[in-house]
Amino acid sequence: MIHFSINKAVFLQALNTTKRAISHKNAIPVLSTVKVDVTNEGIGLTGSNGQISIEHFISVQEENAGLLISSTGSILLEASFFINVVSSLPDIVLDLKEIEQKQVLLTSGKSEITLKGKEAELYPRLQEVAATKPLVLETKLLKDIINETAFAASTQESRPILTGVHFVLTDGTLKTVATDSHRMSQRKIQLDKAGDNFDVVIPSRSLREFAAVFSEEIETVEVFFSNNQLLFRSQHISFYTRLLEGTYPDTDRLIPKDFNTTVIFDTANLRHAMERARLLSNATQNGTVKLEIQNGVISAHVNSPEVGKVNEELDTLAVSGEDLIISFNPTYLIGALKAVGNEQVKISFISPIRPFTLVPNAEGEDFIQLITPVRTN
Repeated sequence: MIHFSINKAVFLQALNTTKRAISHKNAIPVLSTVKVDVTNEGIGLTGSNGQISIEHFISVQEENAGLLISSTGSILLEASFFINVVSSLPDIVLDLKEIEQKQVLLTSGKSEITLKGKEAELYPRLQEVAATKPLVLETKLLKDIINETAFAASTQESRPILTGVHFVLTDGTLKTVATDSHRMSQRKIQLDKAGDNFDVVIPSRSLREFAAVFSEEIETVEVFFSNNQLLFRSQHISFYTRLLEGTYPDTDRLIPKDFNTTVIFDTANLRHAMERARLLSNATQNGTVKLEIQNGVISAHVNSPEVGKVNEELDTLAVSGEDLIISFNPTYLIGALKAVGNEQVKISFISPIRPFTLVPNAEGEDFIQLITPVRTN
């Protein structure tokens, strides 16, 4: 029969972290609960939606937790109810005590609330991931990689493999790539300390949740792989995700080597211009912007018979090569520019019908993006 008291703010923060893995519309009703495991070492909270699972551990050693454990045990509690109740409690400290028939009594200040729970044995067991020889990455670096690639993954389930980000480690070089077949984003980095080589596809949704759960106060994260599962682990948080099955397409062959036209832009200026153009392009039939490069002058055009026109000469830092007229979806270019962590971006074109590339205009960054143009009449 569980009994403990804890600092409400610390407990609530851990619950909210765990809650990110819990879906209310789950085919398996037990997955709408949070599992509370109380041991002599501390409290473990677990949430899962079948795709990702998050465990958050609060240790009795943690100074600001104020955790006092009177008796141990496990119980399942309806996640949204439980978290809402905890957040509404009036005092700094809350006391949780299991009473008869899997009910818990929450006491805080003058408030007493009873909630019904369920047997912890009903909860599915998390798959074990062998915790040997982890890849250790800086949390900030991993979050940067996710921001630079995950946005380009597909949201369509028709090709499930494209909803993930392809992570390949080969002899110390980590390559991450995402594509939805209209655009692609690829980042390569050299790792000082690399583990064993691997080749996996991680759901982009899982990576975005990881980025939300792991703050940069957590300096490093350990990464473990099994056949179809991956574990990100820090001191207090274990984040499990299923891997996508299948063979990721060979994206290296898509990257062009030779170009006919190259332009260097101020990243922020170009993004603002594209955001203005998108306002009207959304009202056009094909949702495109036409870019004209003539005699070193670059202009963007949108013509919507219903709404109006955009004609804007774009500021450039350098232009070289042949004249060109090309049309594309501005949303893809805006997404790509948001991912460029540099003040300047170099865009290189081959022809109106071949994909064009974006790279940061800086030495030493191995980051390339591709956007496929739209053929217009």
